[in-house]
Amino acid sequence: MKTTFLATAFAALGLAAHAADLGGAHLMVGSDTTYPPMETVDPATGQIVGFDVDIVNAICERINCTAEFVTTAWDGIFGALQQGEFDLVASGVSITDERKQTMDFTEPYLVVSQAVLMQVEDEGMTIDDIKASGRKLAAQTATTNADLAEELVGRDNVALYDTFVGAVVALQNGDVAGVIIDGTSAAAYEKEFAGDLIIGITGLQADPLGLVFRKGDENVAAFNEGLAAIQADGTLDALVAKYWSN
Repeated sequence: MKTTFLATAFAALGLAAHAADLGGAHLMVGSDTTYPPMETVDPATGQIVGFDVDIVNAICERINCTAEFVTTAWDGIFGALQQGEFDLVASGVSITDERKQTMDFTEPYLVVSQAVLMQVEDEGMTIDDIKASGRKLAAQTATTNADLAEELVGRDNVALYDTFVGAVVALQNGDVAGVIIDGTSAAAYEKEFAGDLIIGITGLQADPLGLVFRKGDENVAAFNEGLAAIQADGTLDALVAKYWSN
């Protein structure tokens, strides 16, 4: 992973000498599993895998819990959390002031810069070029990526899709000029479609990512302790290197 797209945010985390103990609790975790490398379904095994899965499992090892991931569509994921369908959300969720009004977040475990994925033949195209051409930027609905797309090119020039996979397919078909996406996942798509897609614009808005709980959930404190523990013992750095080593 190129460092321009990825930064880790650990300054806010204290070092936990003794992490909390959740007594072996089995926690259900909602996740939109269409967003590699954060979370996706392994076609060979049918298992949900990815960076967020590894992060939650590593934290659970420190605070004595187990996690079961449940594939959930993004557009209903927070409502399902509020209704108690699962205990937390781990799905590359950006921490925003608006979301904090109705949900609680852990401390950030990663900070990602947003980028624009585009076709190789359009390499060098700028946001101004996109606006001048009248072509659209694609993003997943109800994400900070969609908010940034609207800010950059105006709502009329934004095409929204239920999943990032749909947005990427639209890009491959030439229906849009680019896809605004977190740089971490943009790199995964660039690798998967090498020679066809490329990260064309970088250095956009940076978002801290956190695990999401219902308002007032006491498990937030325990997960923060577990997060501090995997930072302190090097596990978090090792996972970042696993998924985004240069």
